Amino acid sequence: MVYTVDLAHSTWQHYYTGTEPFERGELKVSSIHPFYYEVSGNNHGQKYLRGPGVGTSAQDRIYFDPAIHKIVLFDQRGAGLSRPTASIEENTTWDLIANIERLRARLGIDKWVVFGGSWICAADGSTLALAYAQQHIDISLSGIFTLRKSELDFLYQEGTSQLFPEEWDAYIAPIPEAERGDMVKAYHERLTSSDKDIKLTAARAWSRWEMATSRLHVDQGSLQRVEKDDWAVQVFFFFPSFAAIENHYFINEGFMRQGQLLEKQSIDKIRHIPTIVVQGRYDVVCPAKSAYDLKKAWPEITLHFTHAGHSTHEPKTEKLLVEGRFAFP
Repeated sequence: MVYTVDLAHSTWQHYYTGTEPFERGELKVSSIHPFYYEVSGNNHGQKYLRGPGVGTSAQDRIYFDPAIHKIVLFDQRGAGLSRPTASIEENTTWDLIANIERLRARLGIDKWVVFGGSWICAADGSTLALAYAQQHIDISLSGIFTLRKSELDFLYQEGTSQLFPEEWDAYIAPIPEAERGDMVKAYHERLTSSDKDIKLTAARAWSRWEMATSRLHVDQGSLQRVEKDDWAVQVFFFFPSFAAIENHYFINEGFMRQGQLLEKQSIDKIRHIPTIVVQGRYDVVCPAKSAYDLKKAWPEITLHFTHAGHSTHEPKTEKLLVEGRFAFP
């Protein structure tokens, strides 16, 4: 089924706030990567996994009822409280999938619901959720990005730029005109530079571009804060890791074949898994076509289009994500 949901007059408020973890830990997943995780809610409740690639926060718990859900959050390699910050060494999709399985075993969990959107950015996201489910048969709940070249080109070359021309100018400003034919590659060279000033300038511009295009109604205050001189001190741990890791996965095409996640043999592995997709109709970071292409490849899923942009924290998307949990026994 495909639903278009109009919640224009919704008075939606966050359902669940104030939940604090009862367990925090690190899992040594390689010679250089300690992997941060935390557990909150009901230790004996239904298990949910969420892993924002930019680092976990209290906002990522609001979708779950702590009285009945066991909530597991993690920071993927190089992000959030996982160290070393912004490291792209030994950092691939398949490394992350192996880490998630080790975490599941560490916590003694037999089965959980994978809850994600976008790519993270790589690991928050639908890309990793789909890849993980296709390797380890389990329930998946996600919004959609499949890392095809057409999706990357829409955001970083030609597509979103037509809707946000003034922000596009700011995004391409650090890149010489001769290099603008491949913006992901041009930014990769700067985000991996040994010059900290070059790296920070690139991280700021890369992050601002996604911030400026991620919501139906853009928070101008957040964009202005990115430009302040103390930005690097306040959020250096956040944005450089977000930019470096996201770009690393994109330049390597997610370490997968083009279209791998939508191939019949991939979908057949998870076709029986109950899955709900909540997709912002006006998402210009992960366009709605990706969710629709997944629906065509996997007709068994339930797809909701909402009056929203990209962010999972937009009210209309948030509401359906919370309600969608009740579809899983």
